[in-house]
Amino acid sequence: MADDAKSNQKSYHKKATGAALATVKKHTKEHDLKLYGSCFCPFVQRVWISLQFKGIDYQYIEVDPYKKPESLTAINPRGLVPALRHGHWDCYESTVLMEYLEDLGAGRHLFPPEPKLKAQSRLWTDHVNRHIVPAFYAYLQAQEPSKQMENATKLQDEISKLIEVAHPSGPYFLGTEMSFVDVQFAPWIVRMRKVLTPYRGWPQPETGSRWASWVEAIENNPHVKSTTSTDDLYLDSYERYAGEKRTP
Repeated sequence: MADDAKSNQKSYHKKATGAALATVKKHTKEHDLKLYGSCFCPFVQRVWISLQFKGIDYQYIEVDPYKKPESLTAINPRGLVPALRHGHWDCYESTVLMEYLEDLGAGRHLFPPEPKLKAQSRLWTDHVNRHIVPAFYAYLQAQEPSKQMENATKLQDEISKLIEVAHPSGPYFLGTEMSFVDVQFAPWIVRMRKVLTPYRGWPQPETGSRWASWVEAIENNPHVKSTTSTDDLYLDSYERYAGEKRTP
């Protein structure tokens, strides 16, 4: 029965859909700056949003990280995405790549120019990576109801800490414009509605709350939307981690 259940699971997607596919088609031509990514990966989406936000031209190359093709391991020996090749220089890790794109000085900046605000952004980027992202996956992968409740509370608590230090009216972390912390967090905000709600019953933000305005701003941001696929891609790709969908 276990083998039958596993065989019935949807496979992860190997090609973007919807608006993300349209973006891929605009960035298939050979270019000095190459982003190696996978359509379902939130860490890839961070770097992809950054490129779109900055208006930097690039080539998008879809790879299967589970098969670890040589083109990927030549850049990252671990075979993980995102990976970046710029001329003859290679690098990986999403936060490092976002900072590299900032340092290029091309297009709009995600970090604020004021040193204290920049330091604050780095501090809360660390919070996203150390606390929010792990809590997201712990919640998604938990199968026992008691563990799901425990991890849901943990995720809500970690998000609340971020909201407490965000600009009071926002809608983004530092105010009216998207910045570094927003892009760090955005892929998981997108996946809360598309993955956590159908699989775990994650609640929608309370109308009129600071959290609701942030989620709305992220979901409707053109650079986030242009790198986001259709709902079925995420539902299928995350089934292997979450199990069966929650009954509505």
